[in-house]
Amino acid sequence: MRFSDSPPDTDLPKGVRDFLPLKAAKVEYLQQQLHQVYAAWGFRPVITPQLEYLDVLERGFGAGLRERTFRFDDRQSGRLLAFPPDMTPQIARIAATRMSELPLPLRLCYSGRVLRHTEQQAGKDRDIFQSGVELIGLDSPEADAEMIAMAVESLVAVGAKEFTIDIGQVEFFRGVMDGLPLDVRLAEQVADAILRKDSSELKVLLEKSELEDSTCEEILALPRLYGGREVLQRAEKSVSNERSRKALDSLAQVLDVLDVYGVLDHVTIDLGELRGLNYHTGITFQGFLSGVGHTVCSGGRYNNLTEKYGFSAPSTGFTFSLLHLLFALDKVLDERVVPSCDLLIFSTGENLRAAQTLACQLRKQGFSVARDILDRSREDALEYARQMNYRYMAVVVGEERDVEMISLLDGIPKPVSWQQLNQNDFLLK
Repeated sequence: MRFSDSPPDTDLPKGVRDFLPLKAAKVEYLQQQLHQVYAAWGFRPVITPQLEYLDVLERGFGAGLRERTFRFDDRQSGRLLAFPPDMTPQIARIAATRMSELPLPLRLCYSGRVLRHTEQQAGKDRDIFQSGVELIGLDSPEADAEMIAMAVESLVAVGAKEFTIDIGQVEFFRGVMDGLPLDVRLAEQVADAILRKDSSELKVLLEKSELEDSTCEEILALPRLYGGREVLQRAEKSVSNERSRKALDSLAQVLDVLDVYGVLDHVTIDLGELRGLNYHTGITFQGFLSGVGHTVCSGGRYNNLTEKYGFSAPSTGFTFSLLHLLFALDKVLDERVVPSCDLLIFSTGENLRAAQTLACQLRKQGFSVARDILDRSREDALEYARQMNYRYMAVVVGEERDVEMISLLDGIPKPVSWQQLNQNDFLLK
């Protein structure tokens, strides 16, 4: 019985989405290209669970991630479960608890989905696709440089043309701020103004403090320390503390390695970049594509994370947001990704067995092949093949297993013998 002509309510929750074949193929392509780069650098994949105990997982969280975690009661154990909001703490847990007996360093890579609570506003994803690497057990400028060079190579691999990697050094900022007589609230406001490069607000905030003029000048210089390698010289002149100078020396060594890798053209230095200040312990970086406001990747050094799971090891890594990459490279990927099938095999009723045999043999040769199982006309099958992006339609036309091959590019049929298809003489690829 029909109660209503209205369609059922099929809305999705805000922040999640369906991916139809073309978008799904693009996401899959991005993952494949990234993992090829990871493998070329010696990284091995791990797969993390989509559920963890909250009290275990949140050991690796900062305050921001705790507030954004989906959690619920586990009726089996009585403990709180959580959907991970980020994969890096999971990798740290795996390295600390499952791989601690293995020799260091560990080179691990991953792709997966995480969930995060977000503000109720348009454009904020709650279902987040991540892909990245973690290098655990090395604390050196070369290891930091390896992450940045890999990020550059990854962006090239997925088709990015114009992009920059902004490199920061949180230890440089900490050296400037270390021991200053600022209350917590004012210190946070100062850091936020530096991050936003708001020199006017920063000056007003410092006027409220009791800092010496020379110290205020060091802090006021931070938003302007942005650019190429010459930034290091300007930064060295603006600071006098040993901690900041040591951070600059580490950054200089990273740039030397990046010069060897030939990626400095994509690199910008930003010593006012303070994202992840409470999480990172040295070099940080973010990837930006021209004309796109979102970062497509972010990473850096985090030497204290695995220790929270009982295994102290210096670490660095980076993560790509696959959805940000998809948004930024959508038109580029149109030229690289076509969700097509090689062949649709059409036959009349009396030729089914021959068509089925042909489908089996062509699949063994590496082609993607579908049988047109519906009872319909040749014209209708051809229109279906066009709409569904098949490259060819093969028509089995006789008991002798003759085949007509129709290219969907021009619609012209061409007779092909069964023997030619078996010997792969008629090349589809």
